[in-house]
Amino acid sequence: MLYLWVKALHVISIIAWMAGMLYLPRLFVYHCAAPVGSPQSETFKVMERRLLKAIINPAMIASFVFGIWLLVLEPGWFQQGWLHAKLTFVVGLLAVHGMLAKARKTFEADRNTRSATYYRVINEVPTVLMIGIVIFVIVKPF
Repeated sequence: MLYLWVKALHVISIIAWMAGMLYLPRLFVYHCAAPVGSPQSETFKVMERRLLKAIINPAMIASFVFGIWLLVLEPGWFQQGWLHAKLTFVVGLLAVHGMLAKARKTFEADRNTRSATYYRVINEVPTVLMIGIVIFVIVKPF
């Protein structure tokens, strides 16, 4: 029964992490259109900071805590190829997370030089990684 509770909490935290990872670049798209120093720009700064610090970061940490707990409960997974592939994609998600956190600081300092199109493209990367992760976990192709 413990395994099922930990698994449920892992999935819940991943959903929260992914929701934020998909929403933050969308905020950046809109922030690009806001003039520097405008009330809209300042509102986006608050929204972006709160989203990252109150939702995305805690959800990511919870995902790792519950994921590691699952690995402790099921140590045989370490020998499975699908887990290695999944973790490779998770490292990709961590890289995107870091990029988005850095971009938030750039917007905070009014130094963004990227276009809205750039953030529209970046918005798709977590989706692609998530699809891969779900396939590896559910289908376990190797």
